[in-house]
Amino acid sequence: MTRFRENVRSLLREQVLDAAYELVAAEGWSKLRLAAIARVAGISRQTLYNEFGSKEAIGQALLLREAERFLLGIQQELDAHRDDLETAAAAGVGFALRQAADNALIKAILTAARGGDDELLAYLTTRPEPVFDTAVAMLDAYAADAWPDVDTESRSLAVETVVRLTVSHIVQPASSSEESARRIGRITARIAHAP
Repeated sequence: MTRFRENVRSLLREQVLDAAYELVAAEGWSKLRLAAIARVAGISRQTLYNEFGSKEAIGQALLLREAERFLLGIQQELDAHRDDLETAAAAGVGFALRQAADNALIKAILTAARGGDDELLAYLTTRPEPVFDTAVAMLDAYAADAWPDVDTESRSLAVETVVRLTVSHIVQPASSSEESARRIGRITARIAHAP
């Protein structure tokens, strides 16, 4: 594929995902229709089907894009506290929890789930592979570079734990973002540095 075609395809995907984000945030996932996405994105329904194939594929792509945005912000927080694993973990988790609380898509997913429509929530909970795997892979690679003194098994356990606990606190907050982040940071450090 030529560079030009790749750029056009990438712009098309972003345009579709922006339209889907806007519609989900305004009306919820259950009311989302592909025809509406195509209309808002300014493309034909056939072009939309050719690119994504289904509403579920759009939902998955939308959540992956949000996860990537979250992960870039988390990485910045980790970088700012690279000298202290516990503080870095707490800062990264705090960022994720604050962003989730302010994110229109996450709010729409959680609000819909409370009303019984949990189709999109499943990508974060019961079918989390794309989002979960992306987060774990990025954080594991980061931790291996930032904290090479943590053995592979402890690092793997700590990364999986921090991701699962963060998602859990996004879906069902137990306390303030700051308190949850501090506690998850402490748990992560203890697992990473367990004897």
